[in-house]
Amino acid sequence: MSDITRLRSSEKLSRIVKYNGVVYLCGQVDEHYNDHVDDIKAQTSATLARIDEHLAAAGTNKTRLLYATVYVKDVALVPEVNAIWNSWLMDCVPPARSCVQAQMANPNILVEITVQAAESFN
Repeated sequence: MSDITRLRSSEKLSRIVKYNGVVYLCGQVDEHYNDHVDDIKAQTSATLARIDEHLAAAGTNKTRLLYATVYVKDVALVPEVNAIWNSWLMDCVPPARSCVQAQMANPNILVEITVQAAESFN
């Protein structure tokens, strides 16, 4: 049986969990969402940059994505999120993905993304 590895853990959660060849990230948001209120493009770009950073810390990258869940505050924002998402994944095969409208924990957060990726074995 594989060991469970937890990275960037706090009392409340682990930002990265690795188990059985899969990397799980907790929901990612723009750390500076208060600076980007009403700017879905900036929040999406910053969120995807955090995902890149966490995947790198886990020893993998977006080319290994398996699944993503995108939470948006307002479904009308999905086309703008998709434009940034598609650009971010331009050189990758996209993962399976769900996209839902959700009430966010903070009213200034417009997008949150959770991903799972295969570990890299290189």
